[in-house]
Amino acid sequence: MKHLVAYITSGYPDKQFTVDLALALGENGVDTLELGIPFSDPVADGPVIEAANHKALQSGFHFSDLLEISTAVAPKIDTLWMGYFNPFYQYGIKRLLDRAKEIGINGLIIPDVPFEEAKNYHSLFESRGLANITFVAPTDGEERIKLITAQARKFIYLVAYAGITGSDKSEDLQEILGMIKRHTHTPVYVGFGVNEKTAREKVQGADGVIVGSAIVQVLLDDTISNSEKITQCCKITRTIKSLINS
Repeated sequence: MKHLVAYITSGYPDKQFTVDLALALGENGVDTLELGIPFSDPVADGPVIEAANHKALQSGFHFSDLLEISTAVAPKIDTLWMGYFNPFYQYGIKRLLDRAKEIGINGLIIPDVPFEEAKNYHSLFESRGLANITFVAPTDGEERIKLITAQARKFIYLVAYAGITGSDKSEDLQEILGMIKRHTHTPVYVGFGVNEKTAREKVQGADGVIVGSAIVQVLLDDTISNSEKITQCCKITRTIKSLINS
């Protein structure tokens, strides 16, 4: 069974909605949840997730809101924190990882920390049994892939193309998937540009997919109610889960 990871923006449109959506997604095909932490400069994200980030911050999102949401969600669905390094650094890395472990968070995804810097924190994650998700890009050569996947935990995040999330780009990933699998048995999930139209193609040769912008786009639709947003998001995840396993 291929794995579906879903990203949602924490605190948008509000905390209780995030909890309700997260739990509903867990009942509708999502295996792992990425709780995105709103940040003012989400450099790896496209306009959809960037807009949700800004709206959450404008509504007064605080890091304490993430902890409250996570406490309600993590016991019921495999949960990761996805965020940029600055808020984590400001909170304090050791304190952050201790809190994550206490709540039941299983790892972090930090897209703006390169492998060379991430190595400095490896022992802090390992000692707490937390994963610091490894990224591989289509531009990485085999020697680099061998190096950066050696200590990969939980899964490897294969970026489907050079650029930002939510773009409608397509690249042949079979060669790079082959290189990754020659050097590790850690599952490989493909992210960036995954939606109902692309999921079946992008999962070929991979162990799962990561969907974000397709869900967050629904959250930004102010013409529908919160309950309808949850219904539509669950329909998307059920469809994608079916497509990647058919």
